[in-house]
Amino acid sequence: MLAVEACMAAYARKYGEDEEKWAVTALLHDFDWEVHPQAPDHPMKGEPILAERGVSEEIRRAILSHANYSGVPRESLLEKSLFACDELAGFLTACAYVKPGRSIAEVEVKSVRKKLKDKAFARAVNRDDVINGAAEMGLDLDEHIAFCIEAMKERAASLGLAG
Repeated sequence: MLAVEACMAAYARKYGEDEEKWAVTALLHDFDWEVHPQAPDHPMKGEPILAERGVSEEIRRAILSHANYSGVPRESLLEKSLFACDELAGFLTACAYVKPGRSIAEVEVKSVRKKLKDKAFARAVNRDDVINGAAEMGLDLDEHIAFCIEAMKERAASLGLAG
């Protein structure tokens, strides 16, 4: 989740949005995953818990919209960004782990694109979500990958990806 938060915070800065709100959204979006790891329970069963604790409707809606099966369409930039960053951040982390130095600094867009084609690598990552996430934001996939790599480089130490 910290990798998603790094990407979301960077996009908030890029688009002049509320960085704290975007970071909180990223940090909360999978809070219920360990309790409800199966669709459709996640994030539907987590949303009422967040509502009960006073989390804004805007953040809860973004969290619901990151699951294609929730029925909540992604409309806002916050919602589209969370969806776009979620699977990609995990994939980039996996890409860094297989590098000799286990560092995000070693990860290049070209190698990420190659790994995306390898269905055996990080098989739990939904490739369609990675591709569609960038498209929903109106971004070229390579641009999105490069942006998230840079965002994660800024936080490499706290992500455990400094090598």
